[in-house]
Amino acid sequence: MTWIHYLLLAIIQGITEFLPISSSAHLILPAKVLHWPDQGPLIDLMAHLGSLGAVVLYYRADVRRMIAGGFDLISLKPQRQASQQAQLTLFVLIATPPALLVGLGMSMIGLDEAIRSPVIIAWAMIIFGIILWLADIWGKRVKTIDMMDWKSAILIGFAQVLAFIPGTSRSGITMTAARGLGFTRSESARFSMLMAIPIILAGGAYAFLKLLKDGNSGDGAARLSDGLIVAGLSFVTAYFAITIFMKLIERISFLPFMIYRLALGGALLWWMSHGGGG
Repeated sequence: MTWIHYLLLAIIQGITEFLPISSSAHLILPAKVLHWPDQGPLIDLMAHLGSLGAVVLYYRADVRRMIAGGFDLISLKPQRQASQQAQLTLFVLIATPPALLVGLGMSMIGLDEAIRSPVIIAWAMIIFGIILWLADIWGKRVKTIDMMDWKSAILIGFAQVLAFIPGTSRSGITMTAARGLGFTRSESARFSMLMAIPIILAGGAYAFLKLLKDGNSGDGAARLSDGLIVAGLSFVTAYFAITIFMKLIERISFLPFMIYRLALGGALLWWMSHGGGG
């Protein structure tokens, strides 16, 4: 792939990672529709690492709270273990294992590659876009993260598993679950983004191990170099995307995102019905 391909992929990743429109779908589709060489999941994950840096920077106060909360959890003092920062860390940890286990299992049997299909993306964009909108209009807007309990964290964590279906959107499905449980839009988005940190870290570590496995070859070294460029570019675009999204999220509903998802899913189905992808 040329540098212009990686530039476009990095921008796409940065803009779409934390919007409820599926970054993985937008990373897969250029290769499928424009007949580019598929960049593969390793480049995808390096793009995700760039966006991880952006969310850590944007939510740096929460990240500091979570780190301090981790120390509170392992302390022997019940009052520290019950602190708000300890509870935030605990809820993120509770929500993480289901996606880690499913993601690892899919990668080991090659299912993650097998389902990178435009038809799956199209239907997932449509179906989960509608569910996102319904959860938004029916969900109450009363809860904050400080009001979360372990049951809510588990439910949102299991919802995150569905994000392995391309086109679902990790941020979209976790925000859908949180809105359905009565959390405000901004708090749903905040918890969704904080949940992304351990997931992307784990995925990045897995990708790095795979790169080390073939890193002695020129191909492995080249992919690592390309991946670092993509990571840097996605960091910049993701930070600006998060900033704008969080400023708008309480002023607008999720309706514009549903409309976009329906339009993209419908366009993909039309494209395939007219010979595209075949």
